[in-house]
Amino acid sequence: MKKLLKYISLACIVATALISCSTENNLQPEGLWELSKPSNITPDDGALINLNESTPNEDIIFNWDAAASSAGYIVTYQVVIDTAGTKVFDTPLLVLVSGNGGRALSASVSHEVMDEALSLGGYPANENAELSWAVVASSINKKTNTINSITMNRFENEIIPEKLFISGTATENNNNLAEAIALRRLNNADGNASNIHEIYTSLTAGNSFKFYSEQSLPALVYGGNSEDGELVKSGAPITVAEDGQYRIKVDLDNNTYSLLKIERWNVKGSPIIGGWGSDEPLDYIGGGIWQATMDFVETGGFLFRAEVNNGGYWDYLLKRVVGTPNTVIMESDAANQGVSFEDIPSEETGKMIVTLNLSADAYTYTIEKDQSGPDPIETPDTLFLFVNDNMVEEMTKDGDVFNNSNYLALQNGDNISLNTASDGSGKSYTILTNIGATDTPDVSRVMVNSDMSEGTGNIAVERDQAYGFSIDFANAKFQWDYYNIFLFHWDEINQKWDDRNEYLLTYEHPYQFFGTVALTANFDMKFFSPWDNDFGADDPAALSGGMTNKGGSNFRNITNDGDYLVRIEVTNDYSTGTYQFVQQ
Repeated sequence: MKKLLKYISLACIVATALISCSTENNLQPEGLWELSKPSNITPDDGALINLNESTPNEDIIFNWDAAASSAGYIVTYQVVIDTAGTKVFDTPLLVLVSGNGGRALSASVSHEVMDEALSLGGYPANENAELSWAVVASSINKKTNTINSITMNRFENEIIPEKLFISGTATENNNNLAEAIALRRLNNADGNASNIHEIYTSLTAGNSFKFYSEQSLPALVYGGNSEDGELVKSGAPITVAEDGQYRIKVDLDNNTYSLLKIERWNVKGSPIIGGWGSDEPLDYIGGGIWQATMDFVETGGFLFRAEVNNGGYWDYLLKRVVGTPNTVIMESDAANQGVSFEDIPSEETGKMIVTLNLSADAYTYTIEKDQSGPDPIETPDTLFLFVNDNMVEEMTKDGDVFNNSNYLALQNGDNISLNTASDGSGKSYTILTNIGATDTPDVSRVMVNSDMSEGTGNIAVERDQAYGFSIDFANAKFQWDYYNIFLFHWDEINQKWDDRNEYLLTYEHPYQFFGTVALTANFDMKFFSPWDNDFGADDPAALSGGMTNKGGSNFRNITNDGDYLVRIEVTNDYSTGTYQFVQQ
């Protein structure tokens, strides 16, 4: 038994010795040896290197003498470059690996790559960048380095990125740089990419944003300074005073940016209720996209108009780029981008979903039929219009749509009805709203579409006016409209059209409009329903007489400043009329 214990004890001693030897051998690479520093590194400490923009491929050479591992392990090298005074190169501006798998005793970088790294690091163009650089020797898990200072003079001209993104606490990306929102790079007049970028987006007041050349760092970063509109590389965060949607335009050639707050985008033109005298607003749904559902009551052209505080009514218009199916461009930018534009055509009527997509890769619109509307009604062969139970006319049929021939003067309290028979014995159709009921009674052309159904029931009139009617059976819609008349009054002699007065006249049954207004001698005038009706004078100097729609001349009949009672009467088709000016 003792002999067995002796053998066990001996075995334990041998095992312990073997384990100890194994541990010592394993520890050797981890600590029981030394790694010297690289020596004789060049460029010398404090060297100045002028980066040459005319020879961007010229190399800067970094050399050194080898570091040595006391255990004879392989040594590899990197050159790291960072800001002046750096001792620990955890996040260097630039890392260069030497050749031969990192074993060579030199590394190089071109002037162009070096300048780009300094630009990304925030150093201004054409100025000295004070830097530290080191040769880092690595072997197994040991590192040593030798550090020198160096000055590099950057290229004269700053790098201009081809892409820009916006990010920050004020933006729609929740300050996540990986999801920074792209700006659209605009073309120049030759159709080539320019250095102007823009974006339509939402910003919040009290927060900030910057522009980035990439969706990750390192990147060129741009902010502002105390001068509004000046773009500064590595500048201060930019803020806005009000929440809302903005067009942001960045010009990298001139180092400027501009902010345009857009109160809303509107559809304006022939298809909508009220035509060119009205607007249909779009709602912002995020990501540079606006959308709304609206009634298209006519075919014809339209555009998108931005409503901007302190901006001209027609200053910001989006129209279709000629030759494209649905690309839009700001009318005022078209020449600068080498394209022509046109009104957006629309060939359908009914309830439509209109989408304006101004995200960076779009600048498009879509018009889609809203499938949630009422079911169509079978179109009859004839349709008669009754006022207070008296048949006044057989309406004119055009496909599935019936129209009255001229504008019909009606008064508050009148009742109209529709029937397929002239004696009222056929099918009837009705709506649940009153004719003349509107939230916008004073626009140039008031137009309202109501859902129509088959059934009896008079339709009440609640406003004195001259009405046009359009009955669309395919879309089950009853449309009525009327015109307001404005007297435009301006200084034509001194070209002061933009300073004009637009006096809204009051309608008086039947077919008359009047108002007492302040007029100035030798100013020009016309009677407008912008822009469907445009009455000019047959005798422009006369205080009374005839006038013609889309004809005649500007009125210039006031020789004394003062208040005047102005009264006009138009025919039921708005083709001609009479006028009178009486000084009060």
